[in-house]
Amino acid sequence: MAAHNAKAPRGRVVLNHSTHVPGLIAILHKLANHPRIKTLTPAVISRGRSNAPKLRLKASVPIRGGFKLIARKGKSVQEVFVITDLDADQMAVAIEAVM
Repeated sequence: MAAHNAKAPRGRVVLNHSTHVPGLIAILHKLANHPRIKTLTPAVISRGRSNAPKLRLKASVPIRGGFKLIARKGKSVQEVFVITDLDADQMAVAIEAVM
């Protein structure tokens, strides 16, 4: 199967949940364009105590092969697992670039 464009292969966003923090999926698709991000998987969504008026996304803890990110909007909190070879600073810069 041929790639639809000649650029580096993009990462993919795994959509395995029916619910997501509002606005998160659009941000993840932008993040998936980063050449060193392979996979983004939104995971558990829960209710947080604090209220984040705007969508926030930040790297939380390193995992094997990448990072766990935390997305917050309103009272919703969602984990996102990222498979990448970026380090913590580079990950923060990549997130900042798409927000």
